[in-house]
Formats: sequence, structure tokens, C-alpha cells
Amino acid sequence: MPNAPKTKHRSVRIEDQDWADLADRAPGGDRAAVIKELVRWYLRRDDAELPERPAGSEEKTT
Repeated sequence: MPNAPKTKHRSVRIEDQDWADLADRAPGGDRAAVIKELVRWYLRRDDAELPERPAGSEEKTT
């Protein structure tokens, strides 16, 4: 079967602005990757590491 993901789809409610900001700051805009890394870290999985946090708006350079 084409495009058969290995994991089930999950739904969470996230504020619109937070969702947009996450897309802007996630590497490659990949929000799912950041969320999965955070969950694995939160659950203390052996190989999990806290994802690097992006610079805050006051730390950004243009």
C-alpha cells in the first residue's frame, strides 16, 4: 500500500499563533519532528535528547 505511515495519526489542540511560530522555527518547518523529539525526551527514552531551542525574538539577528 503506497504512503502507509508507520505510526497512527494523533490530534492535539494548539493555539493558532503557537502552531504558526512552531512552523517558522522548526528545522525545515517540520513541526512533527520537533513534537516527537519533545515527547521522547519527556518520556525519558534512552536515546532521546532535548531538541535545540531556536533563538528567541530578542536573540534573532537579521
